[in-house]
Amino acid sequence: MSEDDDGVAVHAYLDRLLDRTVKEADAHIGGLFLLVASRQVLQMTTGVGAPRRMALPWFRQALAAPAPMPEAVRSQSPVWVSGQQELADRFPRAALAFPYSVASYSVPLMGAGVCWGAVLLMWPGSRPEGLSTGRRAQIGEAADRMAEVLRDADACGRPVRPRDEPFVREPSPVRQRHAEPTADLVERLTEGLIALDLHGRIIFLTDRAARLLGQDRAELLDAEPWDVLPWLDDPAYENAFVSALFSRRPTGFAAHRPDGAWLSFTFYGDDTGVSVRVKPLHAPGSGQEPAEDTGPTVPARAGAFFHLLHLASALTEAAGVSEVAESLMEQMRPVLGAEGLAVVVADEGRIRVVASRGFPSETENFNALPMASRTEGTRSMETGVPRFHSTNAELVRSFPQYRHYREMGAFAFLPLTVSDGTFGCLVLGYDRPRNFTHEERAELTSLAGMIAQALERARLYDANAQVARGLQDGLLPRHLPQVPGLEVAARYLPATHALEVGGDFYDLIDFGSHSAAAVIGDVQGHSVQAAALMGQIRTAVHSYAKTGAPPEEILARTNRLLLELDSPLFCSCLYAHLDVSAHRVLLASAGHPPPILCHGDHRTEVLDLPPGLLLGVEEEARFQAVEVALPPGALLAFYTDGLVERPGIDIGTSIDLLAEQLAGVGDESLETLADTIVTRARESVVPQSSDDIALLLLRYGGASGGSPTAAGTRRAGH
Repeated sequence: MSEDDDGVAVHAYLDRLLDRTVKEADAHIGGLFLLVASRQVLQMTTGVGAPRRMALPWFRQALAAPAPMPEAVRSQSPVWVSGQQELADRFPRAALAFPYSVASYSVPLMGAGVCWGAVLLMWPGSRPEGLSTGRRAQIGEAADRMAEVLRDADACGRPVRPRDEPFVREPSPVRQRHAEPTADLVERLTEGLIALDLHGRIIFLTDRAARLLGQDRAELLDAEPWDVLPWLDDPAYENAFVSALFSRRPTGFAAHRPDGAWLSFTFYGDDTGVSVRVKPLHAPGSGQEPAEDTGPTVPARAGAFFHLLHLASALTEAAGVSEVAESLMEQMRPVLGAEGLAVVVADEGRIRVVASRGFPSETENFNALPMASRTEGTRSMETGVPRFHSTNAELVRSFPQYRHYREMGAFAFLPLTVSDGTFGCLVLGYDRPRNFTHEERAELTSLAGMIAQALERARLYDANAQVARGLQDGLLPRHLPQVPGLEVAARYLPATHALEVGGDFYDLIDFGSHSAAAVIGDVQGHSVQAAALMGQIRTAVHSYAKTGAPPEEILARTNRLLLELDSPLFCSCLYAHLDVSAHRVLLASAGHPPPILCHGDHRTEVLDLPPGLLLGVEEEARFQAVEVALPPGALLAFYTDGLVERPGIDIGTSIDLLAEQLAGVGDESLETLADTIVTRARESVVPQSSDDIALLLLRYGGASGGSPTAAGTRRAGH
């Protein structure tokens, strides 16, 4: 027998083992996943009980994923999940991606100390009682037999690898279970009835159903509703069908036809297909109630589930607490149909409202209340248990002092819990009483878990950002000296990535006798190391300048120092010695963007200096100084590349645009001009820019001396 034949035979034997295990365990869905160690992924090789297209979205799972089956393999122990609520509590991300009411058991395939994969079994609904000891032993024995087969094949040098595409043994096709009189019976009903096969195709519908759907009966047969009816072409509607197949519990939704009429759809699934009940429904929010029960309508809005997945992505991308709060307010509140949404946290023994929107009265009334105060939010935070109130009756009775509870019809209080414990609560308020279904409760609990993780990351991000900003502020000069005859303004605009400490710096050194030095530079990179090196370079330049050395020698000495420090980082630098009384400036550059000179008559020129090498590149680098006349009223602009670099724009063009902006300067002070320049830069910078900006403006013949503010430095954008 060839190696290929051996592989086929082993796969066929494993298929039979899985099929028998599913039947003996009375499960309705099963899957055999093999570990692909090189890719750190679990890949399905065989599936039982679910249509192929339903199984394919989940046939690969990363070993590191926070989900039951990868957890079983990582821990080398079985993982039992009793239902959707427990899945939401323990694996919120997995519950959001798999929002179906099932119990599951994941068993690793262990043999000779090696894990070969896992077997996954599912049962419809929830099973809080768990699996019996006998049933667990039975499944464990089956897993051991599978592991033994895999181990033996590997020992023979013929390891079993998962199929490129899993073999899925679908349930038996739908069978005709009733005679024709049954069709006559259902035609007499006032509601429409539809039968779907396991692939979602319509195999039977009543005339009443066709009339409600507004389509010819012949056009609907053998078609999927979401394909033939454009107004049902939303993933959320098909998801109700998938949910009925997986959970075997009624699911549904409300949708409106193009003419505005609302219909209620309820799905009932088993191993042969799905039955759908269709009936008229008054428009949600119309104030009219339907004549009879509409069943478990799930989404409050079309596509709600899939919008939540987009929200999960947005939470992942949000950095600080303010960004997370904005995502919640702008994306989550309308998707969930909640009129009010608030995030509250415990902060040094008191309640702090991080964000709130949509509640009739201000939730700020809860701000700064001691955690010992009796509120439903603090109760949820203390216990870590979600609390759902279909009406406000209990809240009004328990907390009569808070008007907030009287003004909404229903509430959900969802604790925000991470590994260190519960630190806050997500509060949802609805303007009318609301029956929170099991599915909705589990979905909200999952979402709260994701929000908690995002907020915890954001709080750490903000704390680190504060430290980073403090470090940056400590390395930049707090005040610039006042030089007679010279007006000065400086600005620093941090990168929009708050944690990226920049290496941009500037300085003004007063020599007395109407002379001074201006310095600006940019250390390569954005890190604590870059900021520390920036501080060393700024100090070195300041020290060398005080010895009276010329500009080119100051840069040469700083270059040698940087090489002695053996740093892998480079630095650009521009040094200018200003002789105010002689109306001249000596400039030397080490690979820095050129300064811009604006004359008193508003002519501007980009000064063409010998570029010089970056500091820290070559020990024998030489730098050259250039003398430039500085007539009264002249303005010098020094800046770092963050001010002029823009994606898709040549840096020379950007520098020319800055020169044009300076040419239009009127009689405003340098402080006003500096604010204008950095504001325009902030408006044009790309979102999440990782480069900071430094700007130093000097005008000869300006106010002599000036106030500390006029000659000071300012951090822009705060």
